Amino acid sequence: MTFYGWATIFGFVILLTLLALPFGRYMAVVYSGGRTWLDPVLGPVERLLYRIMRVDAGEGQNWKQYAKSLILFSLVGWLLLYFILRTQTLWDFTGLNPLHYHSMPWNVTFNTTSSFLTNTNWQYYGGETTLSYFSQMAGLTVQNFASAAVGICVAIALIRGIVGRSGKSLGNFWSDVIRTCLYILLPFSILIALVLIFQGSIQNFTTYLHVSGLTSGGAQTIAMGPVASQEAIKMLGTNGGGFFNVNSAHPFENPTGFTNLFEMLVVLVIPAGLVFCYGRICERPRQGYAIYATMMLMFLGAVIVCYVAEAHGSPAQHAAGLHTGVIHGSSGGNLEGKEQRFGIAGSALFDVVTTVTSCGAVNSAIESFTGIGGAVPFANLSASEVIFGGVGTGLYSILLYVLLAVFLGGLMVGRTPEYLGKKIEAREIKLVVLGLLLTPLAALFSTALAIAGRAGRASISAVGSGPQGFSETLYAYLSQANNNGSAFADYTGFIQPNAGNLGSHGVTFADLVGGFTMLFARYGPILFALAIAGSLAGKRISPPGLGTMRTDNATFVVLLIGVIVLVGALTFFPALLLGPIVQGLTGHLYS
Repeated sequence: MTFYGWATIFGFVILLTLLALPFGRYMAVVYSGGRTWLDPVLGPVERLLYRIMRVDAGEGQNWKQYAKSLILFSLVGWLLLYFILRTQTLWDFTGLNPLHYHSMPWNVTFNTTSSFLTNTNWQYYGGETTLSYFSQMAGLTVQNFASAAVGICVAIALIRGIVGRSGKSLGNFWSDVIRTCLYILLPFSILIALVLIFQGSIQNFTTYLHVSGLTSGGAQTIAMGPVASQEAIKMLGTNGGGFFNVNSAHPFENPTGFTNLFEMLVVLVIPAGLVFCYGRICERPRQGYAIYATMMLMFLGAVIVCYVAEAHGSPAQHAAGLHTGVIHGSSGGNLEGKEQRFGIAGSALFDVVTTVTSCGAVNSAIESFTGIGGAVPFANLSASEVIFGGVGTGLYSILLYVLLAVFLGGLMVGRTPEYLGKKIEAREIKLVVLGLLLTPLAALFSTALAIAGRAGRASISAVGSGPQGFSETLYAYLSQANNNGSAFADYTGFIQPNAGNLGSHGVTFADLVGGFTMLFARYGPILFALAIAGSLAGKRISPPGLGTMRTDNATFVVLLIGVIVLVGALTFFPALLLGPIVQGLTGHLYS
């Protein structure tokens, strides 16, 4: 551990807060129908899109109409992306398939389409060896915008349901998705891409470069492509899918130490800003501060544990007599699977930032972390996207926990629970519980199915037996159920040597089960969140009384953290004991 490492972590927290506050105010203006500095340029475009789509932006939708529009929008996006990936060679005439890559197999296409539709960006392929520039841009990048916009729209709809004083309108989905893309995702993605290009990311349409290596004249192919534009929305929309197979460890995606810090800030600025946006829309900023404090305390706890564990090194390193202390020119610790240019702190912080959200981008190999350091991303995913979470997803997920905490607090003091003047009754709490349980149930059911079946076990890497194999499987379905997308070792449709047909069955099994897991765990909670919003929107607001429990102070923050940890621990702790915790206590990697 070094002073520079700690300064990186706490400096990041300060910078994030300073950026999120004004960003939250800006988003509150966007979703309240106010005038922004982009109106003179984007206002005419917005009105034109309304006319083309025949949308009345002032026409409100109840939760069922809002959900129907959202599902229709997503279904069309799924079909278009599937078509593009399955007909990749048809687009050669554009000149954007310089290596003439063939179309993806149907099972990989199903998984990839479901992945990018759900903001997961789980990747069973190498982008630079599989996809054309056209597929990357017109397919994946477009869906990066669409999936991020959907998550933000759901969060805004839930906010309107909570603060609404009469009626059942949650706003208009088509208006929300257009304003999200035009006023938030598109302009800031352009700015982010320009910064990345300035720092060294590539943005071109040239064919791949073929050069001779430095040793023995070996041939080497250097992939090219429109990287910076996809990288921008990949991080801003907490998507996480890399243009290259090694994701943010690749110097074309993450060229410098500055871009490493910059990209982490970009990942969290919308999830953090939405919390402050919530406080401003409900005209109670302290509510936003309380939720932000909850998220930040849990975030800092994860970062500190991960950094200390990686700086200390693994039991195997110590047993082998390897030096893991800080020396001149090295940050020490466990540098296995990490980039020296980012160091321990930059790698641990990046890992936590992208696993508390639905981003899943990585700048190091998670399976190479120590047992305890590797358990941190497991714990982050077990929190089901409430520690900032994905764009929109994090806010509406933690608001469900807020309602659950209010209900439990009301039971403790023996009065009907209320939140912002609205009573939380049996209908709301049933919807809350169902919405919170769908994601963990999807992850655990898929893991059990994979471990119990021969085809599922064939998806584990050849060396992944024992707790390592269980960790690979559990992490894969935790990641996909939480729409995260990061991977743990080789659970990527691996074909074991001498596995024969079973190996190919393992690939198809992982593709299909993973795809259905992502779809179910994405849209199930969304429907319950919208149903809760619709139920709350029609409730009248009662003035606070002497017995009203405050939800904007330190006591409630502690209660909320306790509820989140308790639900996560009861749900996932037994499974974690069989994988990463066993490895952390024993130093066991493979049996």
